[in-house]
Amino acid sequence: MSESHFYHIPKSGKLVPCAKVEDAMALTEQEGSFFWLHYLEPTSEELRPLISLLDLHPLAIEDALDDNQLPKIDDFPSNSFIIFNAFSYADEKVDILEVDFFLGKHFVISIDRIGPDGKPLMDGIQETVMREMAEDRQGPAFVLHTMLDVIVDRKVNAIEAMEDRLAAAEDAVMDRPTDFEPKSLQQIRHILVKLRRSLFHEREVFVKISRKDCPFIPDKAIYQFRDIYDHLARFFELAESLRDIATSLMEIDLSVRSNEMARASNRTNRSVRRLTLITIVFLPLSLLASIGGMSEWTMMTGAENWRITYPLFLLGLVLIGTLSYFLLKWIIRHDDHSDNDGTDI
Repeated sequence: MSESHFYHIPKSGKLVPCAKVEDAMALTEQEGSFFWLHYLEPTSEELRPLISLLDLHPLAIEDALDDNQLPKIDDFPSNSFIIFNAFSYADEKVDILEVDFFLGKHFVISIDRIGPDGKPLMDGIQETVMREMAEDRQGPAFVLHTMLDVIVDRKVNAIEAMEDRLAAAEDAVMDRPTDFEPKSLQQIRHILVKLRRSLFHEREVFVKISRKDCPFIPDKAIYQFRDIYDHLARFFELAESLRDIATSLMEIDLSVRSNEMARASNRTNRSVRRLTLITIVFLPLSLLASIGGMSEWTMMTGAENWRITYPLFLLGLVLIGTLSYFLLKWIIRHDDHSDNDGTDI
């Protein structure tokens, strides 16, 4: 839904509503006054007339209508065009939405968007501008600063929400590694990358403003914009730190899962080794028992000597089984000792 509000701002600092852009422009002939045009989800029919009325560049209007641009500042002979981003957090989802500004010698234009919650991103901005207006804060640049300051202050909600989600993910990785879903961590990292990219370009915008590259921002207002730059620099560093933490947690989760797989593999290896040991011990005994259970043993020792030969045969089976068992145990211990020392047999 498209809305537009036009205000003439005299030296008193009060917002005087105007019906049309031309009315606000006509009132700026008074000394020290300027006007503010505030649009909400504007259409091309609303913005393109400003090209001739205020000498706005057509490419800037085209960028303002495209809500998928990176933050930047473009300086033109009669105005400066600024693209900025607002962060919105709702339902565990972060949205990065574009807001646009035009700044001239006697005017400021703001282009707002509707957020995911159905409210304007700069909801209540008129009241904030009136509250911040003072004799030493007169001029389009100070109105622009107020709007940008509100947007930057609201960014902290999304950043703190991501910080809380990352802390919860860290607890899950450490305390409940088997129940943790690594996909959520990947989503957090993806969001942090987008936040970092936006903050990086926004910081560059304020670097140019702080260098006094924008001719429509007076020197006495530069200090206000430098304060916003400090906030953005801190948010950028925080987003960078959170991204590094997310990457570290992904590596920890991978390491924990690898250790679990290694322990499962070791348990399987021990089971197979026990079964192999039993098989090796009983294999020669089975061979001897099969021989002894047939007539060959009786033919070799004589049928009349079975009372002596069969007990001796059984005793031999026990001795061979015992020797095989202890021999295999010694070989296993020797192999384990060699593995621990890193040497080969």
